Amino acid sequence: MKDQILGFIGGSGIYDIEFIENKKLIEIDSPFGKSSDKIIEGTINNNKIYFLSRHGKGHKFSPSGINYQANIESLKQCGVTDIFSLSAVGSLNQSLDPETFVIIDQFIDRTFLRKKSFFNEGIIAHVPMSEPTSKELMNLGKKILDNLNIKNVYGGTYLVMEGPQFSSKAESNLYRQWKCDVIGMTNMPEAKLCREAEIRYCSIATVTDYDCWYESHKTVNIEMVINTMKANSKKSKEFIKNVSLEYYKGINFSNDTTHNILDNSIITNQDYWDKETELKLNSILRRYKNK
Repeated sequence: MKDQILGFIGGSGIYDIEFIENKKLIEIDSPFGKSSDKIIEGTINNNKIYFLSRHGKGHKFSPSGINYQANIESLKQCGVTDIFSLSAVGSLNQSLDPETFVIIDQFIDRTFLRKKSFFNEGIIAHVPMSEPTSKELMNLGKKILDNLNIKNVYGGTYLVMEGPQFSSKAESNLYRQWKCDVIGMTNMPEAKLCREAEIRYCSIATVTDYDCWYESHKTVNIEMVINTMKANSKKSKEFIKNVSLEYYKGINFSNDTTHNILDNSIITNQDYWDKETELKLNSILRRYKNK
């Protein structure tokens, strides 16, 4: 358990965690550029955690403008092994009304402008994505949400669109035909990069609105989203506080292969690794090279 460190990525409406103790702001020098904001290091009940605002304080970065590589690599440098990602989403399922928290287990990636891998050239890896989220973290998230009496659903498919515009009605109905449950703009390539970095990942999607498919619901607009987002943000911070306490009591990850997934994913023979790429991926490859 001493080697497990918990991190959080806060989405729209979650830019800081005021209740953290021993707070420090860390600016990581990532070979992939700057993260969205300085990383917050601190403690909750004497347990170390890290927090990163995905969009930056003041919401400076659009979904397509986020440096996902730098965000994940920076958290990796901090020693983070497990991440809870909190993000605002629209609902594609009538049973998932606003203020419902959905514990995601699947994604459909419809983004096209983003750098989605650490292993693009020089060193090639193909990590499996059939189960992109950690079951153990999902179970922990479910337990905490139930304890807090926050309406939640265990399992759901998250359609990740490019944005920053919301969907057309035709798009929204298409995604419903695909049996997607929620739609958002940020969990890809975040989940893919966590997998490559051998960081366990859990997505908690907080519903702010019904997407535009719902004829009897008001057409989605930013005012509606912001009002619900404020309520979700308050609940999300209670979740962060409580899940941190439970996490450090100990979780058995023995059935999870994320921590050593590169052992069976790197295709390039180590004798042929590009030295510049190897240096750039130092924090991600360190365990692999020392095994």
